[in-house]
Amino acid sequence: MPQSSVPMSGQSTLATRECDCLAHRFGNAADNGLRQPRYPTDMTDAEWAAVRPLLPVPGWMRGRGGQPEAYCHGALLDAIRYLVDNGIKWRAMPADFPLWDRVYAFFRRWRDHSLVKELHDRLRARIRERLGRDAEPSAGVIDSQSVKADAVVGSDSRGFDGGKLINGRKRHVVVDTLGLLLGVMVTAADVGDRTAAQVLLRQVAYAHHQLELVWADGGYTGSLVEHCLATLALVLAIVKRSDNMRGFVVLPKRWIVERLFAHLMRTRRLARDYERRTTSAEAMIYWSMTLLMTRRLAQPRPQPA
Repeated sequence: MPQSSVPMSGQSTLATRECDCLAHRFGNAADNGLRQPRYPTDMTDAEWAAVRPLLPVPGWMRGRGGQPEAYCHGALLDAIRYLVDNGIKWRAMPADFPLWDRVYAFFRRWRDHSLVKELHDRLRARIRERLGRDAEPSAGVIDSQSVKADAVVGSDSRGFDGGKLINGRKRHVVVDTLGLLLGVMVTAADVGDRTAAQVLLRQVAYAHHQLELVWADGGYTGSLVEHCLATLALVLAIVKRSDNMRGFVVLPKRWIVERLFAHLMRTRRLARDYERRTTSAEAMIYWSMTLLMTRRLAQPRPQPA
């Protein structure tokens, strides 16, 4: 039974107007027409207005070769958002989206050229400025999450986390004090937190020069604290659980990164690691966060008290 083509309440009406994406204005997307929004993950007009100015310029418009894109950028973004949020297989892409192999080619190109990270970082800076913060953070929180890996994940990038009793991969993340992602690295689950943190914190510190303080749990103690201070000029503050605490207790700062993990687990593609490559797993995390941030940007601007 065909699905209804009536836009949902609050959804965009792209089919009733011309699209202003670069693929429509300068590419060949007009040959394929416009799709009508029908899924909860489709961008609303407010989301598209926030995302459109922040999209990276395609390589074919910068003289880097390649053919002009034949599909609307908005439709391609909606397709990836649908896949990430609903956890479907690439070949199960609904028929009203562009062909699945074209969507995957778009995903792969943005993954390999770090374009999804570029869009993600621009969205994060926009949210921080909207809330009256500096675009670049000065403090963050680091933690890791072990998740089970699907059978497609090879033995070269999976391992067994003895502490969590999980056979799969581990997501190492650094977030700012708003819970927005600053950096992510996916490894085998048997890679130690301190070992991965040396690499991840170096990447994050080089990308965010104003970062001065990072909170962490007891798993990051030891020589890593001195290494961060001497090599990266970064203070690694350990937030430990007191010995006299009983039951569940919300620890200062550490709950911020736990909230990010909760969001990732609500994204069905990330409930388990289904990606053959760790770079694809990292890209899926960036796509999940872009979905969260575009929704925040589409909300009415908070009024000062």
